Amino acid sequence: MATQTTTMPRTAAQATTAYYEANPAIRMLRAGLAASQRLWPSLAVRVAYRLFGTPFPLKWSQRRASPGEGWQREQWAFEDGSVALYRRSDVASTAAQPREGADVSAVADTPVTLLAHGWGGHAGQMQALADALAASGRQALILELPAHGHNAGSVSNLPQFARAIEYAVARLQQQGVRVDALAAHSLGANAAAFAASRGLAVERLVLLAPPASPHVYTQLFANAFGLSEATRAAMQRRIEAREGIVMQQFEPAAVGPRIHVPTLVVHDRGDSINRFADGEEFSAAIAGARLHASDGLGHRKILRDPAVLGEVARFVAGA
Repeated sequence: MATQTTTMPRTAAQATTAYYEANPAIRMLRAGLAASQRLWPSLAVRVAYRLFGTPFPLKWSQRRASPGEGWQREQWAFEDGSVALYRRSDVASTAAQPREGADVSAVADTPVTLLAHGWGGHAGQMQALADALAASGRQALILELPAHGHNAGSVSNLPQFARAIEYAVARLQQQGVRVDALAAHSLGANAAAFAASRGLAVERLVLLAPPASPHVYTQLFANAFGLSEATRAAMQRRIEAREGIVMQQFEPAAVGPRIHVPTLVVHDRGDSINRFADGEEFSAAIAGARLHASDGLGHRKILRDPAVLGEVARFVAGA
């Protein structure tokens, strides 16, 4: 009788460690960090801070995956780098003339949904959802975040993600484009929830595989790099001091009660990057939020699954 073996899903700690250890250069950095913690602790904190803010895979390795033929890219300067907006060329060709000074426009009376990727991601990951929304009669714009894709900059973080989303929505509004829905993945979803809690002018919110606790991710990062708790805590304080915000302000208990728009949370039960419980925390903290649970899709396949795409399209349409 044949014996069946069951492959257990990886834990978040295992997934994070494997993610960083896949790169030989990162393995060397890990060894160097371990040594500097003993010999030069302040240097270890600075290096950890820089490394924590560096998206992996490095952006140049993913540029070919960004939306290509059939899409137009608009780049905007933002803080020390830039962000980019992708829109379908067929929309651009039929769009009304933008206001004076504007560099993007929307088809008159077409609902606009802004899409944002997660940490280490790129605009191309959101293309399947953009296509699904277009098939349902909506226009989708994809925001590529700082230090990702073709954008300028080499480091970013969660607070900057949130500011970039707020900036993009405000700039589009200034140009006469009404963004009535926002859908974001992973760390982008965490940033989107924070922006919505601050009164971002959108009418519907979709959080795809959001992480509940940035603090927990610093612990996963520290575990992957063999950082001591003292180094991890100092790195977190450095981030909070430089950004002027504490990580606790991004957690569901902090942002959820301040979100007052219909919200859909999508999370896979087998997600090894951000726990399914993270999605449950967000859906419980946001009044009236709907949780769509999937199985067998993990962290990224939810962005291509037809059932998930259909659920999101129906939700942003008000169904």
